[in-house]
Amino acid sequence: MYRKTALSIGETYHLYNRGVEKRQIFIDTQDYERFLKLLFFCNSENKVELRDLSDITFSDFLNERGKNIVNIEAFCLMPNHFHILIKEIEDGGISIFMKKVSTAYSMYFNKKNNRSGALFGGTFKSSHAKSNEYLRYLFSYIHLNPAKLLDPEWKNNIKTNRENLYRFCEEYRYSSFQDYISNKNKRDISHILTKNQYIENSDNKNTINTDVIEWLNFDQSQG
Repeated sequence: MYRKTALSIGETYHLYNRGVEKRQIFIDTQDYERFLKLLFFCNSENKVELRDLSDITFSDFLNERGKNIVNIEAFCLMPNHFHILIKEIEDGGISIFMKKVSTAYSMYFNKKNNRSGALFGGTFKSSHAKSNEYLRYLFSYIHLNPAKLLDPEWKNNIKTNRENLYRFCEEYRYSSFQDYISNKNKRDISHILTKNQYIENSDNKNTINTDVIEWLNFDQSQG
């Protein structure tokens, strides 16, 4: 299928998609955890049995996983959509990976909820992170999505406590924000990530985190 944004080896992209007709695609904790496991288990050159992932941990699969077919650099799951920052490391890797994830999750979700038909609103959308400046923006944009769950109108609400929003985003389990900025023990789901080296570089970490804080406060300062 022709894509408006070509996917080239060595380049990083922001991928996103939502439920068909904006329906909810993650209903409970089990759904979120299933999708996170698929981000990890489907990113493998080896064939993986996906029928029962409930009792398998990320650590259990590390030695069997084989070579990645993409590098997942950041992610955030929201009730009716998802965001993934991803690097193409082999020709066609992103398309193969996303087909595996979306097919496996749709089959799981439809069986669980006794439904049929498409779950996602068409093929995934993508934008090219073609500069470090845009990459920094994407990192903030992706990881600030959970703020909408605390206050859907936070961008226009000057009374919203920005510190609470930051803390909520930092502690949000279904994104990779804390895997970059937290000093807490490494999470099992952090195995999903191959961290972006520009963001992870110690000289840039404080700058990246400052970007997030500035984005949180931008709309308030304009109020």
